[in-house]
Amino acid sequence: MSRRAVVIGGSLAGMLAAAALFRSMDEVIVLERDELPDRPSPRKRIPQARHAHILLPSGRDAIRELLPVANVHGRLLASGAREQSMTDMLGFGPQGWYGRWATVTEDLLLTCCSRDLLDWTLRDAVLGTTPVRVRRAEALSLLGTAERVTGVRVLSEGLQEDLRADLVVDASGRGSRAEHWLEALGVTDIPTDEVDSGLVCASRVFRVPRGAEDFPLTQIEADPATSRPGRSGTLVPIEDGRWLVTLAGTRGGEPSPRPEAFTDFALGLRHPLIGRLISAAEPLGEVFLSRSTRNRRRDFEKAAMPEGLVVLGDAVATFNPVHGQGMSVAALGAQALSRQLRQTDVTAPGFARDVQRAAARSVSAAYTVSTSQDQWFPEVVGRAPTLSDRLISQYLGRMARVATTSYTVSAARCKVLTLQADPSRLLHSELLMATLKGPGTEPQAGPPLTFEESAFVESVGPLAV
Repeated sequence: MSRRAVVIGGSLAGMLAAAALFRSMDEVIVLERDELPDRPSPRKRIPQARHAHILLPSGRDAIRELLPVANVHGRLLASGAREQSMTDMLGFGPQGWYGRWATVTEDLLLTCCSRDLLDWTLRDAVLGTTPVRVRRAEALSLLGTAERVTGVRVLSEGLQEDLRADLVVDASGRGSRAEHWLEALGVTDIPTDEVDSGLVCASRVFRVPRGAEDFPLTQIEADPATSRPGRSGTLVPIEDGRWLVTLAGTRGGEPSPRPEAFTDFALGLRHPLIGRLISAAEPLGEVFLSRSTRNRRRDFEKAAMPEGLVVLGDAVATFNPVHGQGMSVAALGAQALSRQLRQTDVTAPGFARDVQRAAARSVSAAYTVSTSQDQWFPEVVGRAPTLSDRLISQYLGRMARVATTSYTVSAARCKVLTLQADPSRLLHSELLMATLKGPGTEPQAGPPLTFEESAFVESVGPLAV
C-alpha cells in the first residue's frame, strides 16, 4: 500500500522535513500557500528573512546528513556565502572584547549569507535531487481524531479537499495553527512558555566599502546586567559584496525605522564600531523593521499528542533572533525525524512522540540560551528569574569574562551556543575550575583588529567610545 507524507510549509523547516522523509515514503507533498520564487528573493510571509541569519555548524552538519549528495554547503559558498570562525570574529560582550585566535576548526565555522540565498539554495537542492513535490495550497485543518491524525484539509484553487496522509509534519513557522487544529480534535493543555523582552529588529543592507572586503562578522552584544534596555548590533558579510546589518533593542530601547536614524543607533551601541563601519558604506535599500521576536515555546512532547503528527521548527519554538539559532534548530529537528525513520516505521505506535521528544533536545538548548539573557531586561513579559537563574547568570557572566582571554573556555562556550554541546557541558570540571579561578589577563581595551582592518577603520575616523 502506498504511503504518503504531507509537510505543511515550504520554507527551510518544511524542505528539510521533506528531505528527511523521501527515502521512507512513496510520496512526499509539501503544501505552500505562496508561489515560491525561482531565484533568491524575498517572500512576503517571511518578514524576518530581511534580518541577519547565520547557519550554525550544527545546522550545516544536519543538512549534510539529510542531503548527502546535494552539496548544499558547497553551493552556498559557490554563490558567495562566507565562512567565519567564531573564535576569529569581532565580538564585544558584556565583559569586553573577546580574543581572536588563528586556530580554525570546522566545528566552529559559521556560514554567513542572506536568508533568501539559503532558502532558495536548499529548496533547489531538495526539489532537484529528490522526488519531493510542492503543491500550492493552504492547510485549513487536520483530519482524524485525538488518537491519530490521518491527513490535512486543504484549500487549493478555491476548492477544499481532504488530503490523506500516513504522517503530517507541521513546519508552517511562527504562524502555525497547530494548537488551534489540535484543540478542534480534542487535544488541549499544551504546555507553553514565553519570555518577551519587547525586542525590535531593524536591518539594512550596505555595499562593502573598498578596503573592507575581508572584514569579519562583527557583533556588539547587549549587557543584561545594567538594568537598562538592551541594545545590540550585528554586521554580517553576505554574498555579492554586501553587509547585512541588524540592530536590535529591547522594550524602551527600540531602533527606529527611519533611515537617517539607523547609523546613529549603531553609533550609540556599547561600542561604536559597527556605526563607524556603516558610516563609510553605501546603503542599498530601506530599513526593515520586525517586532516578531519573542521567545515562545510549545512543549508538544509533553502533551497527549495524536499519532501521525509531528511539529518542527518555528511552529514549536521561536527565539530571540539575535542568537541566530532558529534555522539550525529546524535542521536538527528534521535530522531527528530522519534518524527515527531509520529505526521505526512511520506507522508504528509512538513514532511521532519519539520524534517530538528527540527534536525537543535542541529546542531546549536553544531556548535556554536565548531566555537566560532576555529575562533580565527591563519590562520583560513572561517568566521571572528564579534564585537558580541568578546563580547561573553570575556563573555564566564570570565564564564570559574568562572567555575574553582563554581560547579553551571561549571554544567550549561556542560549542554550547552553536548547539553542538548540551548547556550542562559548561559545568564540566575543567571549565568550572577555569571559571572559578578567573581571567588571567585583562581583555583588550579596544577591538582586536588585524593590521588591514585597523587601517580601514582609521581611514573612516576615530573609534572614541
